[in-house]
Amino acid sequence: MAAAPESADSSKGGSFIGWIDQRFPLTKLWKEQAAEYYVPKNFNFWYYFGVLSLVVLANQLITGIFLTMNYKPSAAEAFSSVEYIMRDVDWGWLIRYMHSTGASAFFIVIYLHMFRALLYGSHRKPRELIWIFGCLIFLLLMAEGFMGYVLPWGNMSYWGAQVIVSLFGSLPYVGGTLVEWIRGDYYIADATLNRFFALHVAALPLALVFLVIAHLMALHEVGSNNPDGIDIKKYKDAAGHPLDGIPFHPYYTVKDMVGVAGFLLLFCGVIFFAPTFGGLFLESPNFEPANALQTPPHIAPVWYFTPFYAMLRAVPSFAGTQVWGVLVMGASIVVLFFLPWLDRSPVRSIRYRGPIYKTMLTIFVLSFISLGICGLKPPSGIYPTLAKICTVLYFAFFLLMPWYTKFESVKPVPDRVTAHG
Repeated sequence: MAAAPESADSSKGGSFIGWIDQRFPLTKLWKEQAAEYYVPKNFNFWYYFGVLSLVVLANQLITGIFLTMNYKPSAAEAFSSVEYIMRDVDWGWLIRYMHSTGASAFFIVIYLHMFRALLYGSHRKPRELIWIFGCLIFLLLMAEGFMGYVLPWGNMSYWGAQVIVSLFGSLPYVGGTLVEWIRGDYYIADATLNRFFALHVAALPLALVFLVIAHLMALHEVGSNNPDGIDIKKYKDAAGHPLDGIPFHPYYTVKDMVGVAGFLLLFCGVIFFAPTFGGLFLESPNFEPANALQTPPHIAPVWYFTPFYAMLRAVPSFAGTQVWGVLVMGASIVVLFFLPWLDRSPVRSIRYRGPIYKTMLTIFVLSFISLGICGLKPPSGIYPTLAKICTVLYFAFFLLMPWYTKFESVKPVPDRVTAHG
């Protein structure tokens, strides 16, 4: 009789997986999150970018760990340690290029992922929290990208940090104290590099992973959106499964593998044939050590920050301060968090929206790309004027949204998804 409890326990499974399931809900998690997690049948190309963001995140975390093994967070040794990684560490050049290219790939994937939400209304009720978590991830990525950009301690890294950090000094009352706190010194120096390194490799990645998990948990709680913007939970079969849904595994795991394979081909092509991408991914001044006495001819942040940098420069300085430019740049990111409540349309997907939203979204995308180009160029010629116009158009997309989405004509939305594949 004493052996009965052990016999009952072992009846749950004699395999290794069964042994784990008795101690950890591995199979339960797999079923809930993949094998029995039903998603719409009509996912298309735009839904690759969610899984691609996880692929790029994994790449950044893994390559970052290997880079920290040889990197020295010291103003005297940082640049030479990067050169050592590139020239003397076995496969160090590959790891460094995977990381630097991965940073740009991360923002490309995230921008396209956010654009898909604007296309199909993935920010709308009941997915507001998913969107907010996504915006927080984007904000952390910007901080992570900026601090990682400073770590090589090249000349553009040094002067880019000098310019960006000094912008906080334009804030009234707290500006000077805030700048000194960020730098950890009275100028960009060893203390700045050390704290940026600590934040880049420890604090921010932990927060980023936590937010990604929260983002996925919120997604699986309310279910995935689809190109029709229809809730597939409305119609179910006798087993309680959505009629317009299929299990994520194996159908979309196989499909996502095709997308990942295509992405990796492009990713490897850039790494092996154009790792600097014409100076967009790695600027030529950053192959020179930081020099406080030699300013680069044109100081500009890395490409994924240039739309916001262009907004900053588009606002004229008043009384020698750029406080209004800083506020506009900050507002351009803060406004993203309010998108679920600014959008008043009775439909989610662009398939059923009217021509006004489609026109405004097109203008918004073109203005954002134009701002990126303006941020890369010197503030002369047509670029300052173009930046001002595009900044107005950027904010018009959001601030006018409560009116043009509420009153525009829309098409009837079908009860069930209209296409598969």
